[in-house]
Amino acid sequence: MKRSFSSYDLLWLSIALFPLLMLAMLFPVQPHDYWWYLRLGRDILEQSAVPLTDTYSSIQAGQPVVYLAWLSSVILWLVYQSGGISLTVLLVAIFIGLTYTLLWKLLREYGLGPRLASLLTLLAGLSGSNNWGVRPQLLMFPLFLATLWLLLKWHKCEKKFPWALILIGWAWANLHGSFTLFFVLTGTAFLFGSGDKKSLFIILLASFLLTFINPNTFGLWRSTLETFVSPITNDLVTEWAPPVNSGWQMNIYFLWLLALIPLAIFSQKRPSFFEIALFLVFTWLGLRSQRFVIWDLFMLSMFTASLMPTTLVQKIDQTVEVKTASLNIGLGVALLVMPLMLLPGIREKISTQNYPAVEPHTPIAATDWLSEHPELPGVMWNDVIYGSYLVHALPSRPVWLDTRIQMSFTLDQMKEYLFVQSAQPGWDVFLAEHDVNLLFLAKTQTSLVPAVQNSTDWCKQYEDEISLIYSRCSTLP
Repeated sequence: MKRSFSSYDLLWLSIALFPLLMLAMLFPVQPHDYWWYLRLGRDILEQSAVPLTDTYSSIQAGQPVVYLAWLSSVILWLVYQSGGISLTVLLVAIFIGLTYTLLWKLLREYGLGPRLASLLTLLAGLSGSNNWGVRPQLLMFPLFLATLWLLLKWHKCEKKFPWALILIGWAWANLHGSFTLFFVLTGTAFLFGSGDKKSLFIILLASFLLTFINPNTFGLWRSTLETFVSPITNDLVTEWAPPVNSGWQMNIYFLWLLALIPLAIFSQKRPSFFEIALFLVFTWLGLRSQRFVIWDLFMLSMFTASLMPTTLVQKIDQTVEVKTASLNIGLGVALLVMPLMLLPGIREKISTQNYPAVEPHTPIAATDWLSEHPELPGVMWNDVIYGSYLVHALPSRPVWLDTRIQMSFTLDQMKEYLFVQSAQPGWDVFLAEHDVNLLFLAKTQTSLVPAVQNSTDWCKQYEDEISLIYSRCSTLP
């Protein structure tokens, strides 16, 4: 059903987006992945090529590496170079706003009124907010929803630019490794949808062939598939582990799944096989790995809308005669603009409350100190999460390990890192055998830090609230 966008719609959409944009502005940049993507983007522009070998880690130097998110890295670097963290946070807010606007629009297509669509959009946003980290995946959310919207139009035999899927698939393949979800969506549509199968097959084939137009060519698919089956991914990376009902975001997610059971039983509406297949596929993915929960929340919203009883929709969204359109528009615009006051660089001028733009456990001060002491000898062993910031801020010192875990390091290297971090017997011998002369530690490494402090081989060079830097008292040759 075609629906015009009214001032009343704008007001309710803004009500849903307002808290989501506030959260997007206030969440600090996490130290895990963002920083090394900046280094990669800068290197690509400086070298006019995507690096094919590792230059960031001392233990993987010269080894082949596949950077799937090369284009996203360039975008993130250009944004950071242009406006620092403030512009980066604004980019996050823009993509969050765009994502949940598309979701709201999708729910309206299912016949929900503006109030109910806003409620589901808000729930999906709040529950998925722990997946809003500043990294390439964030840029894919609008592409996912655009793909879903186009496929639903195809399923209903409405010709709404289906060939745009080819462009989306190619862009996605150059932006992030989650491009495989594009083929999960389109493949599910081909198997269970009701649209023109011939045209969709051509779109699928063309999209698949175009994925090879990227700097990694055939390595794109090989690297992506290796990530899914890698023992590092499945055994050591926590975000690939099944989700647990811990924290308010996950509480919403699991309660929503449970609430769908009675809704599906008692609803007189029956979703199509295509919609059921999408829900089952993405819920299976979401329950298999917390990394997929954000995508499943989009499907939960869609599936809930497809089941929503007409009587409930009519009760919540009764027809309203709009007599003050200008007031609705004014309030809606105000709700969308007000979160800008929380941008880093602006919020400090209007509030004494400290909202850090960068996660406080990012080792900025310690890295600055180390950059001023090039005389301290390497090889450096470092906390793995610190590695991401070090790759960006101190390129002159290769890290031992960083958060490119699935794409660059071996299972043995990860086990060796955990062996040292837990200060198991022989940790100091291992470091000596690998010529490590410098330790860049986080105080959260509660086993290793006391072991180093009690060792006569290591002398403390630097300490702050979160970090410690040690060098060997007698440098190894």
